[in-house]
Amino acid sequence: MLELYGTIAEESWFDDDITPAQFKEELFAGSGPVTVWINSPGGDCIAASQIYTMLMDYRGDVTVKIDGIAASAASVIAMAGTEVLMAPTALMMIHNPATIAMGDHEDMQKAIEMLDEVKESIINAYEIKTSLSRAKLSHLMDAETWMNANKAVELGFADGILEDEKVAEIAIPAYAFSRKTVQAALMNKISAKAKTVQKADVTPEAQTDIPAGRSVDELKARLNTIKNFI
Repeated sequence: MLELYGTIAEESWFDDDITPAQFKEELFAGSGPVTVWINSPGGDCIAASQIYTMLMDYRGDVTVKIDGIAASAASVIAMAGTEVLMAPTALMMIHNPATIAMGDHEDMQKAIEMLDEVKESIINAYEIKTSLSRAKLSHLMDAETWMNANKAVELGFADGILEDEKVAEIAIPAYAFSRKTVQAALMNKISAKAKTVQKADVTPEAQTDIPAGRSVDELKARLNTIKNFI
């Protein structure tokens, strides 16, 4: 299990930063299926691209579980999951990439062109996962779209919603104590008792083996009484 909790960055400036180098070391420390828990506001899109590529290239199945938020660059990483699951309370946010630039109009134009290309690269990841059109995805990014779990599943950004496994575990054995099960058990028990009483060929010497005070009619009457209260 890996935790992607914090800001995504090329280099770690704070304790909660997630860097490609750190993530790679943890990812390839083992083998087999891996689960990645995500709660991140995003960060550097290039660092996110590196982590996304690592997960896409990983040989085992990758289950992504979003328990808080997968926003911006973190949403790109989530797209690498073989299966993406979100908590009922989790959020996903996608938007256009942003940068800081300074200089003359040519410098600004170059920055715009760079952002356009970055956006197209992000759309590549969203398109592979969701199968939505590039135009649709572009509009969603333009609008800075926030999605709850149900919306993310509807649009294809997620595959399902995390369920409380404890509830499922309790529900299965509880079903075994249904009314029909209890009633059938009682009927079998009383029928066995009635057969013991209804021995026609017993000898007087064996009468001591027959339970006293319980005729077949009495047992049937008791069974009908029990049925009324089940």
